[in-house]
Amino acid sequence: MDGALYSEAKPSTVFANPSTVHPPALLNIPKEDMADAVERLKAGFEQFKADVYDKKPEMFEPLKGHQSPKYMVFACSDSRCCPSVTLGLQPGEAFAVRNIASMVPPYDKTRYAGVGSAIEYAVCALKVEVIVVIGHSRCGGIKALLSLQDGEPDKFHFVEEWVRIGGPAKTKVQADHASATFEDQCSALEKEAVNVSLENLKTYPFVKEGLEKGTLKLVGGHYDFVSGKFETWDP
Repeated sequence: MDGALYSEAKPSTVFANPSTVHPPALLNIPKEDMADAVERLKAGFEQFKADVYDKKPEMFEPLKGHQSPKYMVFACSDSRCCPSVTLGLQPGEAFAVRNIASMVPPYDKTRYAGVGSAIEYAVCALKVEVIVVIGHSRCGGIKALLSLQDGEPDKFHFVEEWVRIGGPAKTKVQADHASATFEDQCSALEKEAVNVSLENLKTYPFVKEGLEKGTLKLVGGHYDFVSGKFETWDP
């Protein structure tokens, strides 16, 4: 989520294998021809079809019948943080959920059925082996969370209520980094919010069962697009 809306993890190796599929280069379409944004999408698809889909039938043919992804990925809706691009994931490799600040709420069949249904389907039907929650640098959702003040009216209808899921992370960061600048607290919160989401995942009965059986693994991640770094850690 873009920070424009609002005025210490242990690194390890990247878990995904490099993909053989590379996204098409940005289309060189003059600005004056971009009035109709839909045409940009159509042109993008045609380039993808010619450069990838038509050239790799061995990849796409099996996907016509079923999917069997190894990963479930939680990532931010931020346009700069597409996990398929940054992690080189091929079609069929990852079942993805993207939302503001990569939040995973605790188990609640009424309030969070949308996220819950995605987790349930990924674990119980698709049998994913790894669930990854990825935070990122300069996240506007994290800035929103850290900026929340009790008693002040919300600026948006939904954003503030959603990012409050990361409240325990905010409390910890403000206690552990009380003398740090707002920016440094945001950087710490980007990772600590991931840890809260990982703990929330354990409140889902089917996730807990998978962890106990050893058929499921949880991984935290952080993508820093400022420095071009990606790190992962175990919860």
